[in-house]
Amino acid sequence: MSPAVVVLLLLAGLSEAAGRILPMVARRPGGSRSHAVVLLLSGAVVEGTAFALWPLTAWTLAGAVRPAPDAAALTWTPGLVAPLLLAAVLAFPLLGPLLHLLLFVKVGAGLVGPLAATTGLGWWAAAGCVAVAGAGLGAAIEAVRRLVARPVTA
Repeated sequence: MSPAVVVLLLLAGLSEAAGRILPMVARRPGGSRSHAVVLLLSGAVVEGTAFALWPLTAWTLAGAVRPAPDAAALTWTPGLVAPLLLAAVLAFPLLGPLLHLLLFVKVGAGLVGPLAATTGLGWWAAAGCVAVAGAGLGAAIEAVRRLVARPVTA
């Protein structure tokens, strides 16, 4: 993964974390800024890691469906990750949850072509792998977010 992709993934993770964490911190009276910064940065790393794992998870699922010939794992490219950064910016509440979802679908659709080409799966099977991987990672992140938010808001 190139340094540009890593930076884009971290920025997307930071933006996604800001959209999720800042409203929670703003509603909490008496919270310290340093605590909010720590939450924001740790959220950025978690979200960025989930974004980075999306193509690898989809490729692994595709390999379980149909073993691929010795091909390199699917990875992010700057062209694939740029819409993800835009989707993360739109994660801020009330700025367009539907547009946010549509951009994630567009990013996922962008992953389907390379995944289908690498694994030899059909387009629909590859789309299913990308969708299951994205939904699974999203559910895992939401579970972590709820586990962390419970002690923070208490």
